[in-house]
Amino acid sequence: MGHIIAMGGGGFSMEPENPALDRYILAQTGKATPRVCFLAQASGESLDYTVRFYRAFSALNCQPTHLSLYACPVGDLAGLIAAQDVIYVGGGNTKSMLAVWQEWGLPELLHAAHARGAVLAGLSAGANCWFEQNITDSVVPELSVLPGLGFLSGSFCPHYGGEEQRRPAYHRFLAAGAIQPGYAADDGVGFHFVDGALQRIVSSRPNGRGYRLDLVDGQPVETPLTPELLKP
Repeated sequence: MGHIIAMGGGGFSMEPENPALDRYILAQTGKATPRVCFLAQASGESLDYTVRFYRAFSALNCQPTHLSLYACPVGDLAGLIAAQDVIYVGGGNTKSMLAVWQEWGLPELLHAAHARGAVLAGLSAGANCWFEQNITDSVVPELSVLPGLGFLSGSFCPHYGGEEQRRPAYHRFLAAGAIQPGYAADDGVGFHFVDGALQRIVSSRPNGRGYRLDLVDGQPVETPLTPELLKP
C-alpha cells in the first residue's frame, strides 16, 4: 500500500516538545526501526533544520538520514531513496523545491518509492508537493496556486487556521475556477492517504481541524473534519 501523510504544519520543526505526529508517521511502516530520510530542499537545505531533524529522530526508534542535492550530492540517489521506509519532506518554498527535484529526477524516484509501499510524509511545502495543486506563498507577496506532483488528486492548503489569508484565498481560487476542490489542514493536523484515498485524519493538538473544500453551484463550501487526537 502507498501511504502519504500530508500535514498542515507541526512535527519536529514546529512542535519539538510533542513528537506525536512524527511517531505516527514512523508507525505506519510497521517496522521496529524504520529508515527515514529527510528532504530539506524547500528550505535551501538549511543546516539548522537538518540538525533539528537528527536531534528529534535520533530520540525515536528509527534510522535517520538526509538527502543533500546542494553541497554534497549523493552518488547513488536512486539507491538512497529506494532504501528508505519513510521520506519526510520539510517546509519552505514549494516552487523552488519542486524545480530542484525535477532537475535531479527525484519525482520518478519518489513515485517508485510510493509504489513499493514507502511512507511519503511532510508538512507545508512537504505536504503541498503530493497533490495535483496547492496553495503556496512561494512567490510573495500574495498566495498563489501551484501544480504539484499529482500523487494525490485535488488540491491542498497548509497552515489553514494559522495564517489569516489562507482561508479567503482558497475560497477565492475555488470560486474563480483556479483550483480544484481538495483539503486544508491546520498546523498539527495530518491527512493520511492510503492508495490515494483518505483513510484517517490525526492531530497533535486538541483544537486542530481539517477541512474539505468543494464548489457547489459556483460557491465554495467548507466542511470541517474533526481529527483523531494523538497522544503526545
